[in-house]
Amino acid sequence: MRMKLAFGVGFGLGYYLGAMAGRERYDQINRVARKVKRSEAFQTAEQKAKAAVDLGVERAKEAVEGRTGNGYGTVQPFDPRP
Repeated sequence: MRMKLAFGVGFGLGYYLGAMAGRERYDQINRVARKVKRSEAFQTAEQKAKAAVDLGVERAKEAVEGRTGNGYGTVQPFDPRP
């Protein structure tokens, strides 16, 4: 119950303060966000994050293929013995 109340109060306060800030603050935040997205540091971080995700996907595929064969044909039955 307390969590719901705290969430509701936090949401209401955020909404109220956001409404007070108005369109000018919204536009200012958007300008800063666009500037950050165009920065080299952000683009480098984005490329590294994409590479990490791609590597994780590739490793997951390899793990699945290792358990099921090459991914083609029949699926090998699960053997619970070590």
